[in-house]
Amino acid sequence: MPGLYFEDFEEGHVFKHAITRTVTETDNVLFSTMTMNPAALHLDHDYAAKHTEFGKPLVNSLFTLGLMIGISVHDTTHGTTIANLGMNDVVFPKPVFQGDTLHIETRVLAKRRSGSRPMAGIVTFEHKAYNQRDEEVASCTRQAFMHARAAETEKA
Repeated sequence: MPGLYFEDFEEGHVFKHAITRTVTETDNVLFSTMTMNPAALHLDHDYAAKHTEFGKPLVNSLFTLGLMIGISVHDTTHGTTIANLGMNDVVFPKPVFQGDTLHIETRVLAKRRSGSRPMAGIVTFEHKAYNQRDEEVASCTRQAFMHARAAETEKA
């Protein structure tokens, strides 16, 4: 199923995405090393056990952010987005660990037609990620520049 167009989004609508994902050690190590983040907090089991309150490595928060938004794409913006305009209010209220399974919800907060491009609009999403215990582990707002089906002037 392709993503939705600007007109298809309704403020207040909540998507409960069917796709879930269990985070693996490989995900965390690969993402952390690919992004040049050498923090022992993410990569070193001995360090995490001896020197952190968690006792085990934390999943890189930027992986969590990317996964949260990525899971939402299929139901919302796949093939209909022009670009992401920004992500704000990014928070991680609880840690994510390898073996956690995340599920995602997306709420449409706002939408407006583009002032400069009549065949596009801006949709503001709120994404939330939850672990297998339904604890919120991440959230953010995201502004996406979306294709429209028709220009404002072409609407009947």
